[in-house]
Amino acid sequence: MADVFDKKTRSRIMSKIRGKNTKPELRLAAELRRAGLRLSRHAKLPGTPDFASRKYKVAVFVDGEFWHGYNWKVLGRKPPRGFWQKKILRNMARDKRNNQDLHRVGWRIVRLRETFVTRKPKYCLRRIRSAMRDKK
Repeated sequence: MADVFDKKTRSRIMSKIRGKNTKPELRLAAELRRAGLRLSRHAKLPGTPDFASRKYKVAVFVDGEFWHGYNWKVLGRKPPRGFWQKKILRNMARDKRNNQDLHRVGWRIVRLRETFVTRKPKYCLRRIRSAMRDKK
């Protein structure tokens, strides 16, 4: 399917999408503060987790469904062929590599989809607490 925007307009639109401090990430940060959980932001670890606890060795990633390819093959929401599919496949491979690198040095990984963070914040907190509890 052809893009409805010309290249210049599409480039401008895509350049506005942030990689850090996204709305779901800020929402989770607020929930973590409210719950009394103190995790550092954007730790210098493989994959640069959105939140991390060095004490418990837990890394938390807030992933956008589109950018990280959640169920795009199953749900039939495949991005246009070419550039976007290749990019998303590279993102998925990079996520897998980063997970392996973190596991290798003893870290637990929690990957949360952006819709879970916005729609089910208590579920997200339970997953993070569980990962922290398992490391004690």
